[in-house]
Amino acid sequence: MLNVESAHVAIGSVQVLRGLSLAVPAQSMVGLIGRNGAGKTTLLRTVMGHLTPSQGRISFEGQDLASVPRHARAALGIGYMPEDRGLVPELSVEENILVPLWATGMRSTRARLDFIYGVLPELAEMRARRALLLSGGQQKLVALARALGVGTRLLLLDEPFEGVAPALSMRLADVIAGLRGGALSVLIAQSDLNHSRKLVDAEVVIERGANAVVEAAG
Repeated sequence: MLNVESAHVAIGSVQVLRGLSLAVPAQSMVGLIGRNGAGKTTLLRTVMGHLTPSQGRISFEGQDLASVPRHARAALGIGYMPEDRGLVPELSVEENILVPLWATGMRSTRARLDFIYGVLPELAEMRARRALLLSGGQQKLVALARALGVGTRLLLLDEPFEGVAPALSMRLADVIAGLRGGALSVLIAQSDLNHSRKLVDAEVVIERGANAVVEAAG
């Protein structure tokens, strides 16, 4: 599904990724584990086209993403949940979910919203509420819903449990666990696996932008 081969990525003059490789097989969940600053966010932003590798190759379902412009990657079925949530504060919950659907030209927005509200029914109750009025944990749920909107093939989740109260962390873990066994593949970037060790099929450990350990999750 997603294959990263010896990716090198710099931000300005700083080399962040130094030959990182990983694979996310179809219908699997993979944990990308590393300390803050290890390069996890850089990898996800590179997959989404915000950054460009100077060396290496990133492919999605066999297609080299170098040939796919940034604005077209979500339309491939890739959903991205950034660590900082990235919501538009003045828009409602539903409008924030719909923005990437509109941007990709998805026609069946009603069906997709019905799917999202089926997975996250609590959001249906607050669909008209502006994002700036939500708690940090509620904003995480909306960010996950937005990623699910376009992420029909692959989800990239950056620190989904960071800064979230324990009850909402458990809720997020339940939602992500409920995606197992479907058509989606999921890459979860985290500082540790406290919330998702039971979720992932494999772990990739990143240190200073390179692979440290790749092992099957227990």
